[in-house]
Amino acid sequence: MKKALLSENAHTDLILWLKDMGLEIQKIPCINGSPIGTHPDLYFCQMSCSDNGDVFSGTASKVGQKYPGDCIYNAASTGRFFIHNTNITDPELLDVAKAHQLDIIHVRQGYTKCSCVVVDENSIITSDAGIARACRNKMDCLLVSPGHVILEGYDYGFLGGASGRLEDTIIFNGDLQAHPDREKIRSFITERGLKIKYFDSYPLTDIGSILISTK
Repeated sequence: MKKALLSENAHTDLILWLKDMGLEIQKIPCINGSPIGTHPDLYFCQMSCSDNGDVFSGTASKVGQKYPGDCIYNAASTGRFFIHNTNITDPELLDVAKAHQLDIIHVRQGYTKCSCVVVDENSIITSDAGIARACRNKMDCLLVSPGHVILEGYDYGFLGGASGRLEDTIIFNGDLQAHPDREKIRSFITERGLKIKYFDSYPLTDIGSILISTK
């Protein structure tokens, strides 16, 4: 059975929908003691956006409370590209990316998965201009407005941290219709033959991604 790795603070509407889709829910408690310590993308890295993509499980005790020690596993991997600040990537995760023969793209942003909606193996959405510049020559990249995503304890969160993919559907944790670039986002996703699921009952909220595991 597939399972969804979710922050223990994930909204009930998201949890119920994922259960209706047949997924088991694994809630992540606050492990490292930080305000974002429940975010699964601090401890896991989804290596592919396809249904058979495995999830790399990091060593929780390695994850620090502050940047950059808290984002050693926070890479965006599409199944073809591996995007991260490779100066801080955990060596074991980097070795796995190389073993998968992924094209490694170095960026300055450590919170790379938080900053990227992984659409398909050749496409991402990001509000980080540096990531967009680094990726545009190799893959399709939609640059959107920063902010407009809630992250408790911070000025704002990231769209990537409020997203995930299940089969042919890109999921947004909250109301995508409230985002100023909603139409560009919708077009970018549907042009690639994918569907969109969002929840208009609550605001877009960064919960450290929605990671889908097949193991």
